Amino acid sequence: MTGSTPASFTADDYRARMERAARTAAEASLAGLLVAPGPDLVWLTGYTPPAVTERLTLLVLAAGQDPVLVVPALEAPDAHRAPGAPALTLRDWTDGKDPYAATAALLDASGRFGISDNAWALHLLALQQAMPGSSYASLTEALPMLRAVKDAAELDLMAAAGAAADATFEEIRNVPFAGRRESEVAADLDRLLRGHGHEQVDFTIVASGPNGANPHHEAGDRVIARGDMVVLDFGGLRDGYGSDTSRTVHVGEPTDEERRVHAIVREAQEAGFRAVRPGAACQDVDRAARQVIADAGYGEYFIHRTGHGIGVTTHEPPYMIEGEERPLVPGMCFSVEPGIYLPGRFGVRIEDIVTVTEDGGRRLNTTTRELVIVE
Repeated sequence: MTGSTPASFTADDYRARMERAARTAAEASLAGLLVAPGPDLVWLTGYTPPAVTERLTLLVLAAGQDPVLVVPALEAPDAHRAPGAPALTLRDWTDGKDPYAATAALLDASGRFGISDNAWALHLLALQQAMPGSSYASLTEALPMLRAVKDAAELDLMAAAGAAADATFEEIRNVPFAGRRESEVAADLDRLLRGHGHEQVDFTIVASGPNGANPHHEAGDRVIARGDMVVLDFGGLRDGYGSDTSRTVHVGEPTDEERRVHAIVREAQEAGFRAVRPGAACQDVDRAARQVIADAGYGEYFIHRTGHGIGVTTHEPPYMIEGEERPLVPGMCFSVEPGIYLPGRFGVRIEDIVTVTEDGGRRLNTTTRELVIVE
């Protein structure tokens, strides 16, 4: 069931990303970017350190100078093998030496830098001590759109991840639900996602009956019963790019109210999707979906944003939320996932990943959004 392996990104791909990141940083009046191990480093260089430890690993990017990866000497051989290594200079340091002084020598000591959200405080504080005149902003604050617009190769990987999640849903809808614990169905989702090529599973939400009213319910020991509405929300990384989809199923025949609530959410999800087009504000997607639910009298029960960006992580900018006026751009990928959550009773959520096209939007999840009956 495992999907085919995609073509690898080349050193030229990583060089172009690093050049664009440095240029974007300069346009944002930053002296450069400091990228610690994590998704930004993987996206920019293809390098994942063998372990994230107290030893400093840091990519230094600034317009007009070659990228430099500061790396512990004992990990330098791994860094040399990274696909983006030919596009940068490796500067290794040995235990007993001061890596912060070596890094400071590459930087404007009075500059303002964007730094990875997940950089350790240990490293940031040491850099500040080495450069007392420097200042810092998180990458999410300074360059929130750094990874937001995907190129054609990335979109192919996103589509493949979405197709794998869809194949998982087509199989999970045929497994037994009644009489089994939520955790057992969640284990099925994990197994199926991995079977369809996911190397990492980030979440397998199985929220049955009243648990469905909690959008981030952790699958537990509750035994699923006939008459339950069950929210399924699952995803992870396939070939380094994210999937995330939600469908709500029902064990046996639903009531008229359950059908009506599901239909409202389905209509809201469709409205959010139809609002996707270049130049529209992110908040327009949220407004379109939310209006449908509010008009139906359930506005107070839609308790989260309509969507989040996705790429090399399953949650990243941009966010489809009121107040976010950033315009949509072709190549952006994000979820459209309205829901209604009735405390103590049940919940409904329907979610697709959508990418912005030149004239609208394209769904990367194509399984039915109708209410599916399971056994």
